[in-house]
Amino acid sequence: MKRLILTSSFGTDLAKSGLADIAVFFVFRFAWGPLPSPEYLAAYFGAQSGTLKPGDHWSDWRTKWPDAFRDRKNLSFGDFCEHYDEIELWFDANPEDQLQLIWLLDYFGSCPNLLPKLKLRLLAFELYEARAQVSETSASHIPIVDVTAKELETATIAWESYRAPTPEACVDLLRHDLSALLMLRPALVDLLAELPSPLTGLGATEMRFLELLASGFANTNALFHLRSQRRTYVFREFELGSLLEGLALGPRPVVAGLGGELRTIGRENLRARHEVYLRSRLSLTEFGKAVLAHQEDFSHHNSIDRWWGGTHLTNDRLWRWGSVLTKP
Repeated sequence: MKRLILTSSFGTDLAKSGLADIAVFFVFRFAWGPLPSPEYLAAYFGAQSGTLKPGDHWSDWRTKWPDAFRDRKNLSFGDFCEHYDEIELWFDANPEDQLQLIWLLDYFGSCPNLLPKLKLRLLAFELYEARAQVSETSASHIPIVDVTAKELETATIAWESYRAPTPEACVDLLRHDLSALLMLRPALVDLLAELPSPLTGLGATEMRFLELLASGFANTNALFHLRSQRRTYVFREFELGSLLEGLALGPRPVVAGLGGELRTIGRENLRARHEVYLRSRLSLTEFGKAVLAHQEDFSHHNSIDRWWGGTHLTNDRLWRWGSVLTKP
């Protein structure tokens, strides 16, 4: 029985687990920045043409290709999967993992011959925390189910909704049966919470930053890494850094103490930016206290320019989420 594992970047250690002949992982950050175009994703899954830049083909994301598999890495992804009897999908409940899962299942909807091979692991833990602890013995206790046409249909509807130019389809999705993918609904709720609030103009993570600073936390290490305190799980460290910079370096900041030199350090210079984060000592401004108290709206005084799925959020197109979706 030849087995293939497909997983997110947090599941890279599955390649060493002995659970499969080979593991392929995916590194897209669908929760941050503009989504890749359908043309880009088609080329990503296609055969290696020799004209793609490094990182733009599915086969580029292997820690190392064993000799026995190197002749297959130029194939289209569908043709590569044909060589396996079982294809296991390992994605946890994290919103980013769930976005990768629905994207991947949407792709498999165009490969009906592969459907009988697809299996979904129902992970009750985060891959990031498990890492190398997953073994053949421990995996035997992880439920595994067949992927059916129902899972593919649910994934395709969800992926198309997330790619839409407004969040309306995703909100509507919450009123539908999503039980084919058990972890999808809570992931969508977490993602919607990152839309600007109708009261403050800030998303859940940004508001949690303000709450943590108000309670006495004063450094970025706490904001970025104390996930049990932050209690939001959509963004990673340097995405969190970008959110914090938006709060601290705009025309009317809600956060004081973040190094202003970040304005001139290139986004690609992660080390220099990280050093500034580490030495910053943060606090709320008076305006920040007013926003935290729901007495001011951050977006009335600062520029908004970020992406939520296929939705481009700007001050003029500020979709907001509370108990309901509010149009701009």
